[in-house]
Amino acid sequence: MGRRPLSSELDEDSERYHLQKMKLTNPGVLLIGLALSAEAQDVRTPRPFGTLREQADIQQQWLNKRMAAVLPALMRKHHVEFWVVPMREYNEDPVFTSIVAPTTFAARRRTIYVFHDKCSRPSALGPRPAESREPRAESCLERIALGGTSQGGVYEAVRSTQAAAGPAGATTQRQAELWGDEQWQVLKRVVEERNPRAITVNVSRTWAFSDGLSAGEYEGMRAALGPVWSQRLKRVDALAVDLIATRLPEEETVYRRVQEVVWGIIDTAFSSVVVTPGVTRTQDVVWWMRQKVNDLGLGSWFQPSVDVQRMGATAEQLGDNPVIQRGDVLHCDFGLVAYRLNTDTQHMGYVLREGETDVPVGIQRALENSNKLQDIVMSEIRTGRTGNEVLRLSRARMRAQGIDGTVYTHPIGMHGHGAGPLIGLWDYQDGVPGRGDAKVIPAMWFSIELQATTAVPEWNGQIVRSAQEEDAMVGADGMIQWAFQRQTKYWLVR
Repeated sequence: MGRRPLSSELDEDSERYHLQKMKLTNPGVLLIGLALSAEAQDVRTPRPFGTLREQADIQQQWLNKRMAAVLPALMRKHHVEFWVVPMREYNEDPVFTSIVAPTTFAARRRTIYVFHDKCSRPSALGPRPAESREPRAESCLERIALGGTSQGGVYEAVRSTQAAAGPAGATTQRQAELWGDEQWQVLKRVVEERNPRAITVNVSRTWAFSDGLSAGEYEGMRAALGPVWSQRLKRVDALAVDLIATRLPEEETVYRRVQEVVWGIIDTAFSSVVVTPGVTRTQDVVWWMRQKVNDLGLGSWFQPSVDVQRMGATAEQLGDNPVIQRGDVLHCDFGLVAYRLNTDTQHMGYVLREGETDVPVGIQRALENSNKLQDIVMSEIRTGRTGNEVLRLSRARMRAQGIDGTVYTHPIGMHGHGAGPLIGLWDYQDGVPGRGDAKVIPAMWFSIELQATTAVPEWNGQIVRSAQEEDAMVGADGMIQWAFQRQTKYWLVR
């Protein structure tokens, strides 16, 4: 299957590894019974990543680092002096989860986040001497929350000057929260005090991630700021996109452990623990996977899917929920959410016929062809290239190697279909205008999603589609590697 996980015990007599004890928490050690063997055992631990409180502590550290180091550098990179991100409860900006604490689930009434690079303007005294150093971006960034909390000390939280009418719950607070037009007037005062040359807002025709400013909020902000300040509003698509896309080295370490849980769930799903040939339907497996994610205290961002390819049968003949039979080729699309990080994985399985001990050679070759296409796409993903360039170069090499395939790779991280360049869509293989024109940046992640179609001699030339998806990480150094590993052999149902 590739690289075996750390801290695992290996069953050398089985045809695939099984993971019996794994360290999945930091700093504590939690044993997880993920049996990845021919006789796979169920996933039994209720907390593969420790308690929610422990996870939140780690996520808060990530937020502190992102706000202190990543955001200031990106504002300098994209020449943004002043960024305003307003949102209302249940209509949050897509950047929301990248700028708030893990204990915050929605905007507070209305929350207006303001980011100001105090050092972005040239000195009024003229250019700095050659020997002077540029101020560090992180020491120059003001972070203000007009409404809501400080998010664990990340923001200067501004409250109303009005006295509160009464207590809230069991607590007494003297000052009311900002509310209604008062918030916009406080924003205007913040703008007037800082006099920015431009005010960046999240409005975009291309990117959902940069289009979080609703029409109502846009109208309210313009009305409060007035015509002079409103003329300084501008759009910078790349700031929100790059902030959402950029991942930290600390997140990489956790993400690898999340991937191990993903693999353990798929291994068990595609085994005799879950599948009884001639009895189990594909939707039985789907709901087992979905329930297992919930039982582990993790989240889902899409409904899993399981489908079948069978010799002599078309997709129409199989229907939407076929009974799994011996000799079937299985495929799943599965993802989960942990630490607000999303995974997206597609694996292949095979149900052994009576007397078989392994996958027929022709079916194994189908997986090998999709592995070759994975190698091609991985090698073409380089920082500075656009998604469309990666697609064009990958498809040219794919055709040169005689592979019949499709590439539809996407960024992943804080969102399942994440911020950053698209590398094809399954139904658009000549490039994706706009979203495919963005460039690969350091420290971003991708789901390497693709398929290769192969004629199988053992199936009288019938084609088998090997659709694979594995998550990969572009490091700060620009080098790409699998987040965990990639599938090179079918999961076997015996």
